[in-house]
This record gives sequence, C-alpha cells and structure tokens, in this order.
Amino acid sequence: MPAGSSRKRERQYEHIKEGAEKRGTSEKRAKEIASRTVNKQRARSGESGTRSKVSTQDPKSAYERGGRRSHSGSQGPTKNQLYADAKRRGIEGRSSMDKEQLRKALGR
Repeated sequence: MPAGSSRKRERQYEHIKEGAEKRGTSEKRAKEIASRTVNKQRARSGESGTRSKVSTQDPKSAYERGGRRSHSGSQGPTKNQLYADAKRRGIEGRSSMDKEQLRKALGR
C-alpha cells in the first residue's frame, strides 16, 4: 500500500489480496491485483496525486459498460447473438442459417 493510504483502502487491499489467494493466485500476483485495484479506486476518488485518463473515465465494470466493448470489431456480433435477435423477431428458418444468413435476415 502506498504511504498515506486511508484505513479503508488498507482493508480493501487486504480483502482483495486474500480473495485472490483463496482462488489460487500466487501471493505476488494477488498483491499486484490488490494494488492495482486500490490505486484505481484512489485515483477515481481523488485520493492520489497522479491518475490516468483510463482510471478516472473508464466505466467501473462490465455492467456499466453495457457491452460497449464486446463485438464491436470487424466481425460484429456473434452467431448466438444474431440467432437470439432473429428468434425475438420471429424470423423463420433461423436454426438452419449460418452467421452471414442471420445477418442478412436481420438487415445488418
């Protein structure tokens, strides 16, 4: 823990480190995970002297990102995602379609 950390951050560090060790992570890696997590939290709350743009503006977790990072690359959504959309729209013959056919049937 960095010097000058609050007791809350010290408890948070220990809790994260112990959790990682219980999951089978090495002690060295557990310390790294805990440090990075606590430092990011300190940066977000303005407790640290330095902070990166990513640590202060990046959404906190997957539920806040809402899929913004998933399948936005060149390949787009997965076949399963396309199939689920086709099922919701009631597109006939979807079970025998491949990914490209599903994409065309959905108008993508």
